[in-house]
Amino acid sequence: MKIINLSDSNSIIGQYMAEMRDKEYQKNRLLFRNNIRRVGEFEAFEISKTLAYVPTAVETPLGVATVQVPTDEMVLATIFRAGLPFHEGFLHVFDHAGNAFVSAYREYTDEAHHQVGIHVEYLATPSIEGKTLIVADPMLATGGSMELGYKAFLTKGTPKHVHVACVIATPEGIDHIRQTFPDDKTTIWCAAIDPGMNEYKYIVPGFGDAGDLCYGEKV
Repeated sequence: MKIINLSDSNSIIGQYMAEMRDKEYQKNRLLFRNNIRRVGEFEAFEISKTLAYVPTAVETPLGVATVQVPTDEMVLATIFRAGLPFHEGFLHVFDHAGNAFVSAYREYTDEAHHQVGIHVEYLATPSIEGKTLIVADPMLATGGSMELGYKAFLTKGTPKHVHVACVIATPEGIDHIRQTFPDDKTTIWCAAIDPGMNEYKYIVPGFGDAGDLCYGEKV
């Protein structure tokens, strides 16, 4: 299983991460969503380099050009609700891809809010049989929602390859993906790997609850 951490090399993505982590910048939801979207676009471009391509003749007004175009059938999948702007970034790049959505949200199972369960109740997806599947969710904390979302998508076929895409991951989340996803057909992409989680299972230092920062607090 490959793990690509985009922060291992310098790029403009560092500016986006600095703004998203900054508690003052976070007061601007539009800016936060835009940066989530831009990280999605950046990761999508990097993933595009891994696809299969064939030369294709295209007629222009002045002649014929040969260009390399991807042959992979793709499905972009995301987990409500924080994944929506991230998904949009991928869709800006892979505009011909199919789209899949699942709801997988955390539920604390104890009064102290230290134990987390994941609840799934909605799924809308095309067939993923033989396709390249990108599962985009900004935060890979425990890995539980990513696993359950992936298993929900598997009810509609077996993908050729799975790209697990996130903004911030933890070592625990990455280990969970290693244990629950096919090792030879999975790649993890992230813009940063943070040290771990606090007692409430939020990534530290992270940037907080991505869904709340994108769309406002929930009841």
